[in-house]
Formats: sequence, C-alpha cells, structure tokens
Amino acid sequence: MESSSEKFLLQGNEAIVEGALAAGCCFFAGYPITPSSEIAELMSMRLPKQNGTFIQMEDEIASIGAIIGASLAGAKVLTATSGPGFSLMQENLGYACMTEVPLVIVNVMRGGPSTGLPTSPAQADVMQTRWGTHGDHPIIVLSVSSVADSYEIAVHAFNMAEKYRVPVVLLSDEIVGHTREAITLPPGKPMEVVNRIKPSVPPEWYVPYENNSRGVPPMADIGSGYRHHVTGLMHNAKGFPTSDPQEVDTFHRRMQRKLDNGAMEIQMSRGFMLDDAEVAVIAYGAVTRSALRAVKMAREQGIKAGLLQLITLFPVPRAALDSVLRQCRAVLVAEMNMGQYVREVRAVNVSSNVKQLNRFDGHLIKPDEIFGKLMIL
Repeated sequence: MESSSEKFLLQGNEAIVEGALAAGCCFFAGYPITPSSEIAELMSMRLPKQNGTFIQMEDEIASIGAIIGASLAGAKVLTATSGPGFSLMQENLGYACMTEVPLVIVNVMRGGPSTGLPTSPAQADVMQTRWGTHGDHPIIVLSVSSVADSYEIAVHAFNMAEKYRVPVVLLSDEIVGHTREAITLPPGKPMEVVNRIKPSVPPEWYVPYENNSRGVPPMADIGSGYRHHVTGLMHNAKGFPTSDPQEVDTFHRRMQRKLDNGAMEIQMSRGFMLDDAEVAVIAYGAVTRSALRAVKMAREQGIKAGLLQLITLFPVPRAALDSVLRQCRAVLVAEMNMGQYVREVRAVNVSSNVKQLNRFDGHLIKPDEIFGKLMIL
C-alpha cells in the first residue's frame, strides 16, 4: 500500500493481510483451505516484495510447526486456515502455549464437523479455539465483523501475541472473509505496533522463563547468542523439564497472571445504543452486522434495544458482559452454532435472563430473525 492514505475495496481476508503486514509480520507458512485461501495467496505475493518469507507447507500440522520455529528465531509470524485445518493444529498450538511462542492463527470459520460446508459460514469453532488443545493454557481469541475490523484487529492480534508471549487466534468467517467494503489505508488514526521485549542482560544471566512481576519474560531470538532450552514438557524458569510441584504451580500461576494483568487491554468490546437499553443483543463476527440492523429496527418500534459486540471472546470479557446483564431485563445471544458462547455469557451472571438464537445451517442469522426475538423479550 502507498504511504499516504487511500481508499481501497478489499475483502476481509485481504484486509487481514494488510493488517498483518502493518504490524510487522514477516513470515507466513500455510496450506490453502476454503474460505481462507485468499490470505495465503496474497501473502505469497506481498511478503517477498517486503523481504519477508512465504512458505506453502504440506499440511496444517507443518504450517504451525514452521511458524513456531520462525517465531523462536525472532520473526513475527502468521498462518491462516479454516476449521478442519485448525483441528490439525491443536497439538502444536499446545506446544506454542507451553513454550510461550508469540504467533497469530487466523481461522476463517466454515460449517462443520469434518469437511462440513466448505463455502458456507459458521461460528462453530469457538470452543475449539479455547479448549481444542489440552491442559490449562493461556490463549487470546479475537473476532472480526467487518473489513475495517479485519485490518484493525489483525494489528491488535500481533501486538498482543508479542506483548504477552502467547498465541492469538483471530476468528473470522466466510461472510466477513469474502465481503468487500471500502477501507482507508493507512487508517486516519495511527495504530501502535508492539514488539516483543528482548533480554537486557548478558547471555550468561538470561533466564528464559523468569517469574517477573508482569508474568512475561523477555524473549531472546534463537541464534542470537542466548542459548536456552525449549521443550513442551513442564519446565522450570531455565527451561529444563521439571515435575517439582512448587515449580509447576509457579509456572501455571505466572502464565495466568500475565493475561490477568493485561485484562483491561486484552478484553475488547463495542457497545451500540446501550446507554438506556432495556434489552440487548450480544453478538460477534458476521452476526454483529445483522444484530446492529435488528437493534435499529427495534428502536424504530419504540423498543429500547442495544448491542454488545464482542471482539475478545477469550479471556471472557466479564466486566463488559456483567454490565449489560445487570442493566437489561433480558439479553439475546445470537450466534451461528448450536449455542457455544451463550454458556460463557450465562456463567458471568447466573441470575440474568439470557435467551439464545442459533442458526447452524450454513446461513447468516438475518436481522428479521433477531428483531422478532427482541419483540418478545
């Protein structure tokens, strides 16, 4: 893109690429899969022109393995896939969590299970993003609803991965990924770009997994003279395997603390017409688009409706959710699955009146469907 601001007509998938490049991404490894293939295609053209590296791997298992290695060597890394490919990435995703390797995985969701509906939208991978890999692990999951979101949240995804040394999953879906909208690039408001913290001590003093106040240890690049051990086994502060209960306990608490400390920054949401709302819709991804239209329709009928768009799905943005649940007499969680995130909403405030609207037939929930539910809340 040109240095001066200019309007472009981009798909959501294309905007994710632009956001990744703006954030400093210099390495992509992936395997084509509908409906995310445009990301790999565009990266294959853009990265070599910017002295970056693009590799088409033999499968999704190898793809995430490659970006883990590149990140350990100091690169900002990305891979993109859809549901079946994301399933294959789970073991190595756990390895990235354990070794605290910054990386971004884009999952442009489609209908499942298995091969499912390759060209149809869904939001059925939500629980897999949080719990697909085993163990108690830190992870950040973000969701986009528009082309502008796809650019902006892609930048945030890289910033959070680098700042907190954690994998970040960026959820899109077939509708957002393939919708074309006008977007100004670079955006009028400059976006901060965050880089990982490097060690400030000599190599012989370096502790790769030190238990500092932030919970995020500095990260030395492999090959930079800071030799350290990297393993998927439970390890101590120096990176060597341990089964000592105290060291294991300290490790888990530090991993959780780094996300707790950054909760205000990590947990993002947007409110629409919530100031006086008596009923509200909670939505994310493409469904947000229908929900906003439905809320406006309800307002035209005198119903004080509002919308809470979730950008961060995990860690669960409890403060934003609790505020809406306490304020409104009823809320409606609309999502393109059989009811995955509604469980998280209900757990925030078990006494609240939470209804759900689900569609899982490969079609977007329409504004009229949401509006009809709002009329009877």
